[in-house]
Amino acid sequence: MAVPGSSNARTSLIVQLSPTKSAKLSFTVQIILTLFWLAWSVMLLVTDDGTDGANYLYYVFFALALVFFGYVVLQNTSVFGVQSYIEVTPQYIVQKYGVFRTKHIFAIPDIAAVHISPYALRVTLKDSTKVYLDLKQVRKKRDLDKIKNKIKDMAALNGFALSESTANRP
Repeated sequence: MAVPGSSNARTSLIVQLSPTKSAKLSFTVQIILTLFWLAWSVMLLVTDDGTDGANYLYYVFFALALVFFGYVVLQNTSVFGVQSYIEVTPQYIVQKYGVFRTKHIFAIPDIAAVHISPYALRVTLKDSTKVYLDLKQVRKKRDLDKIKNKIKDMAALNGFALSESTANRP
């Protein structure tokens, strides 16, 4: 028997987000530059004759390249599990945009209104704080529809105001 008010796998929705498309450098460009950096540092290490005494800087350069490569992979892929996601449950809405970014949690009872637009949710909390959840990184239209339908169901269950626009601009 389930505990009243608890959530299970059927009542929660987790949607994975794709790498950001609004970044100054796209994921592909970051990977290419990082691989170039790694190749350059390996070339410096291999061709070093070791007579000038500054070869430890080549190792530092190589270590930094490896660290940055790990950062780019962790931030933009799901190699180590889902790192960027939007989760909707009966108790809260969670927005997480990567490993090194903070998780934003909005409790359902604290929500006063939600406005749904084609690629965003504008959540107004009871303390008049407005929060913008960008849905442009949702990979599939089906997942986007799932999020919107889940928010509509939550509005009906919890009684917060819900508005929706179909155009890209209000």
